[in-house]
Amino acid sequence: MDVMGNRERRGVNFKGLLKRNWLLIATVLSVLLGISLGVVVREYASLSHLHKQYFGFPGEILMRMLKLVILPLIISSMITGVAALDSEVSGKIGLRAVIYYFSTTIIAVVLGIILVMTIKPGVSQTADHIDREGTTPNVTTVDTLLDLLRNMFPENLVQACFQQYKTKRKELEPPKASEETTTIPPLTTTIMAVVENITKDYKIIGTYSDGINVLGLIVFCVAFGLVIGKMGEKGRILLEFFDALNEATMKLVQIIMCYMPIGILFLIAAKIIEVEDWEIFKKMGLYMVTVLSGLAIHAAICLPLIYFVIVRKNPYIFTLGMAQALVTALMISSSSATLPVTFRCA
Repeated sequence: MDVMGNRERRGVNFKGLLKRNWLLIATVLSVLLGISLGVVVREYASLSHLHKQYFGFPGEILMRMLKLVILPLIISSMITGVAALDSEVSGKIGLRAVIYYFSTTIIAVVLGIILVMTIKPGVSQTADHIDREGTTPNVTTVDTLLDLLRNMFPENLVQACFQQYKTKRKELEPPKASEETTTIPPLTTTIMAVVENITKDYKIIGTYSDGINVLGLIVFCVAFGLVIGKMGEKGRILLEFFDALNEATMKLVQIIMCYMPIGILFLIAAKIIEVEDWEIFKKMGLYMVTVLSGLAIHAAICLPLIYFVIVRKNPYIFTLGMAQALVTALMISSSSATLPVTFRCA
């Protein structure tokens, strides 16, 4: 009787595990099927560029649906979450989040430098055969930090929903020299060229690029949520509105996630079909090894170690709960589009 009872309990536990993680299992299977389908279509079907785009249409629909709910999800969840917290508690949480962010960033940078100095991905015999295109933008650290601060405080909240602010430098023309011809020694010419390069003057030109200004929206939502939280009963109506909006958006996310396995299948298959030169993987082998090694060490050792030291719990159980978001981000290569899935897992 005890043996029969144990078997029944195991069967129930297994069924419960499948019921809770069916979406994760379906996503992993869709990844494997997508790879297989992409290889088969690539080998046995000659598709034109237009037909390749048609083939990946279901995956494009998935990306568009995920990006569709990003904006209402950020606004509703941030405002309701901050408004429900005490200002002192939210301040402590924000401080800890900033410390954690900078700490993990520093660890990632140090790990990356160590791996690059050890593996040396740029030193290879096949590196000279890689086609290099494009130009390096004239961007400095100061300009990047200033753009970050500018985007934290967007001048138009509606525009921040679909555009980011970005500046670029434009070199000003130096004043014209006199037309008198004089003979200048070569050494003097070289020194003058160096001095001229150092003393170049630039003009900052502001432009807008496509993409949600997530940072600006978060700053506004945090400030707005704090204000609503301090309004008491007067802010109750707004709080209930954003709470209902958050719940409705999460139900939309659940519907989208039911379509996710189909979208990921065609998304991966289309990416495999679009690859024209498989030799690029050999040429960039050391670079890929460096990147994947850094990601593996950071995700499997560094972050779980921080979690274990602070929380004193098994970090891999927590990682299993976030597996759906991790697999989705890996397959669609977009952390912003994975944001709805991340919110659901959290």
